[in-house]
Amino acid sequence: MATAAVEEIRAPSYVGFDSITRQIEHKLLKRGFQFNVIVVGQTGLGKSTLINTIFASHLIDSKGRLEADEPVRQTTEIQTVSHVIVENGVRLRLNIVDTPGYGDQVNNEDCWDPIIKYIKDQHSAYLRKELTAKRDRYIQDTRIHCAIFFINPTGHSLRPIDIIVMKKLSEVVNVVPVIAKADSLTFEEREAFKQKIRAELVYQNIRLYPFDTDELDEEELQLNEQIRNLIPFAVVGSERNVIIDGVPVRGRKNRWGVINVEDEKHCEFVYLRNFLTRTHLQDLIETTAQIHYEAFRSQQLLALKDASASRPGPPA
Repeated sequence: MATAAVEEIRAPSYVGFDSITRQIEHKLLKRGFQFNVIVVGQTGLGKSTLINTIFASHLIDSKGRLEADEPVRQTTEIQTVSHVIVENGVRLRLNIVDTPGYGDQVNNEDCWDPIIKYIKDQHSAYLRKELTAKRDRYIQDTRIHCAIFFINPTGHSLRPIDIIVMKKLSEVVNVVPVIAKADSLTFEEREAFKQKIRAELVYQNIRLYPFDTDELDEEELQLNEQIRNLIPFAVVGSERNVIIDGVPVRGRKNRWGVINVEDEKHCEFVYLRNFLTRTHLQDLIETTAQIHYEAFRSQQLLALKDASASRPGPPA
């Protein structure tokens, strides 16, 4: 059977369908966007502070010490906080899921289960709404788009429990690892630590975000490669301003001097923020739907099909 040739022809006069991009943008801006982030790591690594620093807003109350002699306050259960952030007319509903510090107990067996269950529960809730006979026009998306995984800045190697948790997480969500409180390491220690972690991730066959696909162009592939060369991001978070050369900047003081959080020579916070908000935010959302949720959806529907097939039929 002959295939009809498709020719690209130029309209003899202006039709106006090139305005479709503006139409799409207008609809999306009216609806707004949603981004769901879960933070995972042991207690005391500044998870809340870093999230507040990334989004330049006080979103989560820090659990850090208010006084030097008081014990570290802990998150004891999974908590979700939601905020709407508006920037240049773009409205983003940001849902931050704060998790209890794992690995803090004497017996840490299966301590990651509540986190994995929570992520799967969001997939399950979305699937139920999709399969409803009269479903909503727009299903509220509570699926987790990104898990920021906090690594203790020991300078040695990943703990066995870190490897297990990261591997479990990478099967259900986009994982972005960060070395927390990176100013506790020298630059040489930091780089050596990053190399050890990258080697461990390869050895353990832990596949982290970003992923390359056939849809990406050369520029996007190069950007992903640059990101992989930075992972894990060595970051410092701070909600306070300090004065450097008479100018207030976001940072903090330590025994070596002043850390400017937004100075690329001091830490990799700017790279992490740009990655999460300026270059890959939409891709994180799409990857969640197309890879992680799709795998969950297929598994659930196949299980339902098998269960239905195994049920005995009505008596003859």
